[in-house]
Amino acid sequence: MKIMFISLGCDKNLVDTEYMLGILKDKGFEFTDDEMEAEVIVINTCCFIHDAKQESINTIIEMAEHKQDACCKALIVSGCLAQRYQDEILKELPEVDAIIGTSSYDKIAEVVLSKLCEKDLLSENNLLLSDPLPFYKNNVLENVNRLVEVSSDRIITTGGYYEYLKIAEGCDKHCTYCIIPKIRGSYRSYPMEYLIKEAQLLAQNGVKELILVAQETTMYGVDLYGEKSLSKLLYKLSAIDGIEWIRILYCYPEEIDKELITAIKNIQKVVKYLDMPIQHASDTILKKMGRRTSKQELIAIIDQLREEIPDIALRTTLITGFPGETKEEHEELLDFVNDMEFDRLGVFTYSAEEDTPAANMKNQISETVKEERRDEIMALQQEISLDKSSQLIGTVLSCIVEGKMIDDDVYVARSYKDAPNVDGYVFIHTDENLLSGDMVKVKIESAYEYDLMGSLVHE
Repeated sequence: MKIMFISLGCDKNLVDTEYMLGILKDKGFEFTDDEMEAEVIVINTCCFIHDAKQESINTIIEMAEHKQDACCKALIVSGCLAQRYQDEILKELPEVDAIIGTSSYDKIAEVVLSKLCEKDLLSENNLLLSDPLPFYKNNVLENVNRLVEVSSDRIITTGGYYEYLKIAEGCDKHCTYCIIPKIRGSYRSYPMEYLIKEAQLLAQNGVKELILVAQETTMYGVDLYGEKSLSKLLYKLSAIDGIEWIRILYCYPEEIDKELITAIKNIQKVVKYLDMPIQHASDTILKKMGRRTSKQELIAIIDQLREEIPDIALRTTLITGFPGETKEEHEELLDFVNDMEFDRLGVFTYSAEEDTPAANMKNQISETVKEERRDEIMALQQEISLDKSSQLIGTVLSCIVEGKMIDDDVYVARSYKDAPNVDGYVFIHTDENLLSGDMVKVKIESAYEYDLMGSLVHE
């Protein structure tokens, strides 16, 4: 039996997909990228913002239409869209044979086998947040063993030398624009014992860079251990042989404490990089968003990070066109971006998601204005990025090789300042043979807005 997987959305969703692939491989299934060969198609969906939701819907419709003309016996929808819109999907798309919620990916083999055996188990397979994964139940040791059993067969799809380590599920912040807590539930940390074992398994499989992800990594451990424990986790992960880089994503600024800063500063394997989504800089908009910081508090934490860790690369994300955002508040955000000079920055236009408080707020902004404000910020950031990149000319950066350009002696790499898929690249001119995952030193010789070029340095 051949199964085709389509994974949409964020890196946290990708981790779930890799778990499902491993579970099915353990049951003897094979995989294909050709929908004409697939006897089962699984779509792991996203619905964080409107564009992601539309992509998921379009993919389901495309595969539903394809199912009528191919050898596909079952179409299964999992992930956030499935969690949120199960009734609508089953009503509007009868071609969909089963739904798997965000907390039930470990049931994938049971669902697939039941569909192939032509059993009508739809009602039993709509497994939602009422049945969370075993890690949030009482017997911690038993749960750790169960989770390790699931993750031991995980199929790495990122290339093998870097991989995401999801340290928690859900979120307790309840920002007014965000639907995630209603889809993924409350914040639930994975036990540290499990995370260490999974990281060891990844290292044994050749992973050199661990990328820590969660809806919010900074709150790790509060629910299990009664205190923030991300710094403790970093020390334990850094002791694992084979792991050379540890990268931290999605740190809420108000939760960054002295212990975390000290860990980033002192642990050699933790790259000096921090993804810190702030969303805005106007106190009025931050309050409407339900964020828990002020402009001055943001400035203070950024200054502290740069003072303690001078070479740190800071990445952030912003939202333009939030309901009621005035021209003056947009200008305030522009001034903030200009003053803070983030190393990496992304901008989303506000997406009104149903069942969120922000969707019902007055003074919704037109799409045209949202996009104009986004483009204005990105144009400013492009200038900042070029200036920062130019300052790196003549310096030597540690990089991890990602691959080679076809028909050229140029390798593509990432520096410690660059997370995969969201940041830039370092292009290396060399006639030496390098492999994906090689750790190299590169002297920067030229710079562009988001990318760098250089040559190998041998110590």
